[in-house]
Amino acid sequence: MKKIVTFLLLLAMTLPVTSCNNKQENSSQPESSVQQESSITTESNTAETEQPQTISPTKLTNKMTELEINSVDKHALTLLDEIEKPNADPNAEHKVSIEFQTIDLDEWRKSLEEQRNELTDDEYNSIMSQIQKAEKAGGEYRNPMYTLVDGYLLMLRVPYEDPFYDGGTVTFNMTGYNENGEPEVKNYSFDTFEEYLEFIRNKGTELFGYTAEQTELTILHMQLANEALKNGTYETLPEGSVDMNDQSLYFYDAFRNYRSDWEFDRDAVEAIKDSVDEINIYDEELGKEFVVHVTLPPDYDKDKTYPVFFLTDGIWRFGNCPELRKCMENGEAAPVILVSLYYSYDVTDPDQWMRYNDLVIERDKLLNFITDNLMPYLCENYNIDCDNSTLYGHSDGGVFTHNAVFNSDRYENQPFGHYIIGSPALWGLYHYNLDNNMTNDDVLNDYGYFDRNETLDKSIFLCAGSLEDPDYAHNYREGDDTTLEGVAKLKERFEAHGVDFTHKLYESHHYQYIPEMLVEYLKTMYPC
Repeated sequence: MKKIVTFLLLLAMTLPVTSCNNKQENSSQPESSVQQESSITTESNTAETEQPQTISPTKLTNKMTELEINSVDKHALTLLDEIEKPNADPNAEHKVSIEFQTIDLDEWRKSLEEQRNELTDDEYNSIMSQIQKAEKAGGEYRNPMYTLVDGYLLMLRVPYEDPFYDGGTVTFNMTGYNENGEPEVKNYSFDTFEEYLEFIRNKGTELFGYTAEQTELTILHMQLANEALKNGTYETLPEGSVDMNDQSLYFYDAFRNYRSDWEFDRDAVEAIKDSVDEINIYDEELGKEFVVHVTLPPDYDKDKTYPVFFLTDGIWRFGNCPELRKCMENGEAAPVILVSLYYSYDVTDPDQWMRYNDLVIERDKLLNFITDNLMPYLCENYNIDCDNSTLYGHSDGGVFTHNAVFNSDRYENQPFGHYIIGSPALWGLYHYNLDNNMTNDDVLNDYGYFDRNETLDKSIFLCAGSLEDPDYAHNYREGDDTTLEGVAKLKERFEAHGVDFTHKLYESHHYQYIPEMLVEYLKTMYPC
């Protein structure tokens, strides 16, 4: 949910883990794992008996499809990259490059005759005319396969891409869909190239989804390419050199660079960028591409095993990673791998509807992705101790982590042993259920986990801001639990079922406590 005002932190969480020197400390457990916000105590032995750590990396079953596996792109951090928009100044120096395909005319004629029954007379005669013209011109046909302007692929053909265009009528066809959803080819004809461009200007948004700015750039590129083809003032590219899968060829990606939406301190990220792996990964079930940032700890050793601290809402939480990593540098926390997840840089979600959809409405699909795709992939590329790893979510993300922990028993893979349920906006889920004639029984019964199981072998940190209920008062419907009421009921259920959990209210509004809470959690859950 959205952000609001200021905070003061108390101290909470008492859970044992790995120390900085890769040894485990023996520590006594509190009699009750339920901690009250007003009195927090941690008990530990003073004998300081230490034993070497012998944790082996976790092996998870990777259930990615072939398409998903082939989509993965692991590379250095690009969040800081400055991506310039294409030069839209018609008076500037521009470069047109073309890759031609040389066509054997005998093969072309043979292929045309083989497909004769599939073509109309007009289509057949048009192609045969080009073959005959090419034969008269010297027996070779060079078809412009790909035209690039300033390195960007031209998506619409221009008249002089036809070697036999005489400067007259411009014709082209486009495949679309009729009112029944069936594909159909529409043919267009214009008396002049200028009329053709005016059609693109008026129909760019409707036909191609272009903004006005993108449409004008397309028209400029078409003019430059057409003139270069007419006058022969272009660079010829080697045949086969243009890779259509190279996303840098598509100028509209430059207009869909939403790195500026991300919240982070540039200098702080600059300082750790060499320790960050950036991974683009596609999920077929959700139909979305995500960007994952893997921030490695200081003195990272690829042969050692580390827990993962997994942060949803990477658009905000990756910005916390420099400070979290600094805690490790200063010896205030043990080394862990920080992982943050969000959508790729060409996606913007200003009203957070996509976030709400995936964390709340499609939470099971997102859980499938993290449990069976992303975490297994990470375990294949880094040595991870999943039993000691943490999944964090706040607000809508808190709805998601509540769902994740209490459906964890349904999965073969167990990528997390600990969960942070922060300010869960369960009322947002109630709204969806009411609007879609569903019930909230699953949520109020923790998804029936304790109908299926006697105990929960995970630990939970349940937290919220003590001042946050008024923040979303305008969204509560009659009969809704507020955020804090929902948290109080979760606490009661956890107590009734003997769940290993810590509960804390911060003197804060909805989101302001998160940065210090994450630092506090890191130091307490993963102490030196």
